[in-house]
Amino acid sequence: MRALVFTGPGKASVQEVPAPRAEQGQVVVDVERAGICGTDMELFGGEMSYYGTGQSSYPLRPGHEWCGTVTAVGDGVDESWLGVRVTGDTMVGCGECPRCRAGRHWVCAARHELGITDGLPGALATQLAFPAAYLHRLPPPVDATLGAMVEPGGNALRCVRAAAVEAHERLLVFGTGTIGLLVAFFARARGVQVHLIGRSETDLALPRALGFAHAWTRSTLPGLPWDGIVDATTGDEIPALALDLIEPGRRIVYIGLSVPPSLIDTRALVLKDVTAVGILGASDGLPGAIEAYADGTVDPRPLVAATVSLDEIAEVLAGNRPPGAGPKIHVDPSKG
Repeated sequence: MRALVFTGPGKASVQEVPAPRAEQGQVVVDVERAGICGTDMELFGGEMSYYGTGQSSYPLRPGHEWCGTVTAVGDGVDESWLGVRVTGDTMVGCGECPRCRAGRHWVCAARHELGITDGLPGALATQLAFPAAYLHRLPPPVDATLGAMVEPGGNALRCVRAAAVEAHERLLVFGTGTIGLLVAFFARARGVQVHLIGRSETDLALPRALGFAHAWTRSTLPGLPWDGIVDATTGDEIPALALDLIEPGRRIVYIGLSVPPSLIDTRALVLKDVTAVGILGASDGLPGAIEAYADGTVDPRPLVAATVSLDEIAEVLAGNRPPGAGPKIHVDPSKG
């Protein structure tokens, strides 16, 4: 089959690789659609910290935002999965450690991260082998575009839940990329008053077109009390700024990762009685994202700028994006 392979920093090619087999507990999925995200860009460029820790190495086959149809099942897997449209959890735990047994498999020390760490090749390919225990069924209203947006949607939903803002309260979201805008979508669906901060006026055009009138740059941000804040940026200065702005006794949610270490003053954290929450992975948010997409509560399709073929991915990763207003690029592996 054909798959995208990262062979070194800044080097990617589509290669013929052995077709996957459904081993014990696994299924094979024909990939219908897959997304490219910031983590893929870091893996491509070589900046991903997992290379330094030995969790990831070249050659690497990326892709963790995906959907497709089950076409084969391995031993121990119910044959009722055959023909089912699915997506899956990026975080695949060992299933045996105390964290997995407590339902927190996404922080399992021995976890595999699909298309990110070694051991589980990703979905930017025509087919994918995947553990059945981590599959999620997609109902008919969830089309290919929505299916490949479930993983980022699960991350965003976890952010909104962690921010603990109620209807008519005010949520400030740093970042107007895919995660920031999905956070805004899920929060708005709950009746929350959403405000977004972008780096420039140019960054605010899409949020405003999507109906978010409260879109600001740092220089134009009004001095309002913020009942919750989500940092979905890679700016190393934003965590401290969020702590300065948050209302005492409320919550800041951090999902963005900066390349240089970011610093906060824990004295301010204590004296303001603020709760800081880190979000790693979509796991606990996947069912809710699927439900919201299926019933139309949230529709992320306007965030997808274009759908390209496998052969076009390398150009996208090199910075040659196709035209389109949205921040997300999708891949159709069957597209010529």
